[in-house]
Amino acid sequence: MSASGRILSEVRRARRPLRLLGASGQLGYGIPTPGFNTGLARQPDLIGCDMGSIDIGPTYLGKGEMATAPEATRRDLRKVLLAARSLDVPLVIGSAGSAGAAPHLDATLAIIRDIARADGLRFRMAVIRADLSRPMLLEASRAGRIVSFDDMPDLTDDDITEAAHIVGQMGTGVFRRALEADVDVVIAGRACDTGIFAALPMLLGFDAGLAMHMAKIIECASLCCVPGGRDPIIAELDDDGFVLESTNPERRATPTSVAAHSLYEQADPFTVHEPEGMLDLSNARYEAVDDRRTRVSGAVWHDTDRPTIKMEGARLIGERAVLLAGAADPRFIAQSKEILPKLSDLVRDLVCEDQAQDYTLRWRVYGVDGVRMVVPASEAPPGEVFIMGECIAPTRERASEVVRTCKQYLLHFGYPGRLSTAGNLAFPFTPPEVSLGPAYRFNVYHLLKVDDPDALFPMEIETIQG
Repeated sequence: MSASGRILSEVRRARRPLRLLGASGQLGYGIPTPGFNTGLARQPDLIGCDMGSIDIGPTYLGKGEMATAPEATRRDLRKVLLAARSLDVPLVIGSAGSAGAAPHLDATLAIIRDIARADGLRFRMAVIRADLSRPMLLEASRAGRIVSFDDMPDLTDDDITEAAHIVGQMGTGVFRRALEADVDVVIAGRACDTGIFAALPMLLGFDAGLAMHMAKIIECASLCCVPGGRDPIIAELDDDGFVLESTNPERRATPTSVAAHSLYEQADPFTVHEPEGMLDLSNARYEAVDDRRTRVSGAVWHDTDRPTIKMEGARLIGERAVLLAGAADPRFIAQSKEILPKLSDLVRDLVCEDQAQDYTLRWRVYGVDGVRMVVPASEAPPGEVFIMGECIAPTRERASEVVRTCKQYLLHFGYPGRLSTAGNLAFPFTPPEVSLGPAYRFNVYHLLKVDDPDALFPMEIETIQG
């Protein structure tokens, strides 16, 4: 019997609380060993790790590359895989390889197979793919089964065909199917983070509201604590609630910090939408067990009769190059909103003498308007600023030409009150122009209406013989 079958049989036979270890909020950036070992000593029934996020932007999805360093990724995967096999408990990983498309999943699987060979491991593994069929999406779009949200424009046929990769975020049902297949390891493509941790307790008949609420918190590891951190976290779930405890003794899961975590990545702190339904936190209760642990109860789960799958896709938009510089002249800083558009016009006239403008150029002045969309009018100007000019053009050479020209002319651009012609800019390094390679944008960020939210995600079972 494999790990998932053992745990399911054991807990069904002798009903008891379930203990889950949230090992990492994004696998591949390092798991603190002391806290991880503390978590293992608590004998968890499952080790779970979220491995991806949309926070990293569209480029990794578009290029099919991991956001994490290869050696760090291998180190983390080896750590959790060896731990799960030593305890004979399921290891569940979602959004494999950062973005969860086929290249990311396959790269993750290659590392896992290599670790198994090197360490002589044997286990049964479920692999769940998240890539969506283009013909199916074209048909769904024409049938009106794809809807926009978050101010995205309506999806077009070109969006579907031009995206480098398109994935759907699988829900809890797919993970339940995998764990029911009597496996030791589950590796999934792009997934809702809740599915990683909620599937096992829901299979065992624990309350769906409690299981989903717990999962939404512990997928971020100890981020819900004071001070927040990335150390592993332990959740112990029973029929009436769950208790949270960081594995780092310096981090405290308090009622306030845990409740505040409901705002993380959520516009509404009382409502969490998932493919299969909605989590209602309006009656959730947070009670201190002691100064480091909080007990949570009261969440309610509502199934939906209109399931949807969130889709993500990224399209190539050109080659990106940037100019990186700083300025400390208060006159330059005060006039930067007038100077930079004028410079952009000047550069356009120089590089587009014999052709139409084929690039976009954008400026960010950090310290003035680089981060915030709206800056208070009464705010005093900073003493120095960081300037970033970003060009996206059809080719690497064209993007480089634009930012190099920007550098030279901004360096000596004249403006009222300038005291010296020697240079307006300071450079953190040379060259200050950097080519960043292909640039992508999210062109698919839509909801797909489905009858069965699990049917889109095929599962394969593989026996690893190390």
